[in-house]
Amino acid sequence: MNKKLVITGMGAITPIGIGIDAYWENLIAGKTGIDYISSIDTEELPVKFAGECRDFVAKEFMPRKLSSEMDRFMQMAFVAAAEAIESAGGITDPYRTGITVGTALNGIMTITDTERTYSKSAFKRVGPRFLPKSLGNVCASQIAIANDIHGPSMTLNTACASGGDAITLASMFINSGMADAMVVAGAESATEPILIQSLAGAQALSTFNEDPKKACRPFDQDRDGFVLGEGAGALVIETEEHAKARGAQIYAQIAGCGNNTDAYHPVTPRPDGEGEMLCMKQAMEMAGIGTSDIGYINAHGTATIKGDIVESESVKTVFGEDAKNIVLNSTKAATGHMMGAGGVTEVIACVKALQTGLVAPTLNLDHKDPECDLNYVSELTKVENLEYAMSNAFGFGGQNSSIIVGKYNG
Repeated sequence: MNKKLVITGMGAITPIGIGIDAYWENLIAGKTGIDYISSIDTEELPVKFAGECRDFVAKEFMPRKLSSEMDRFMQMAFVAAAEAIESAGGITDPYRTGITVGTALNGIMTITDTERTYSKSAFKRVGPRFLPKSLGNVCASQIAIANDIHGPSMTLNTACASGGDAITLASMFINSGMADAMVVAGAESATEPILIQSLAGAQALSTFNEDPKKACRPFDQDRDGFVLGEGAGALVIETEEHAKARGAQIYAQIAGCGNNTDAYHPVTPRPDGEGEMLCMKQAMEMAGIGTSDIGYINAHGTATIKGDIVESESVKTVFGEDAKNIVLNSTKAATGHMMGAGGVTEVIACVKALQTGLVAPTLNLDHKDPECDLNYVSELTKVENLEYAMSNAFGFGGQNSSIIVGKYNG
């Protein structure tokens, strides 16, 4: 990093809680938001559960008209960003503040819902809000309009790495001199029949319909796939100089960012983990730290058979003997795989770990896979003298993201 970048605001909408406090308290309490799907009819679906934000009703957080102009992923990003901006003390210079948004699937809910209605209707008409509710970048537009943000704005789609990459891009904007502060949001909502059928057909999803709360089992030998989740996370990132000048509270430091691609396969992770390893190394090099400095890793940990093994082997190779001193978990066992949102909410979990020294349990880790033989914790764990934490997000297309946050010591 050319400049010292800090986090001054955070917001979250998750299946285990709305708002940072609820998200964190339920995460460390070992609660899960994964249950039978309530928003759609699942009778004909092979998978009947997901991590839904059941308590999130958009019209309770914004005017009804405004909520009707947004896809659900936008609504959640909008509310998470509002919390982050409020906790940061507001926007001080709108022309020197920008926004980045990460989302994997954009307005897929609007697109598929509209198609179903259109196909069944005798009157072949589509409302004028279809396009702006479908476009990914309109999410950033709505946040900018509401908060008078005039700086750089960019929306990126790098699958499951989208949220982490939105943090990286925001950091690049600040380091380029184009902004002093950036609002970062990651969001996703895709509890949708076509997607569920497709992912189930690819054998990517867990099918443990008997007990949804036990379905997501990262690094467990009985894991059988990931669980869809929805939600949003948001951060305010700015230079330390800018934050101090306005008297902002500083939660943590953005120490390093990594980004690359496997160049291997559209869906399957590279078996030797080369891309993941280089990404983690890149983030540490940017942070100017070594393998012994990382005390906690929030793993990508989706509970897919191949993915969990490749990530475990990659961490062991990169960190060597220091790997045995690192505490790891996967918070997806509690929230499901929130795709674009996960890269931000999992960084928030790292920030809270730095502040409290607590690492949330990996739920359902009852029989650890012998090939995933790192210190994945299944109980709430206290880590002494935690200075740096890493969040990994590895997505379809071989997209790799690693974000390192550091404790802020003034």
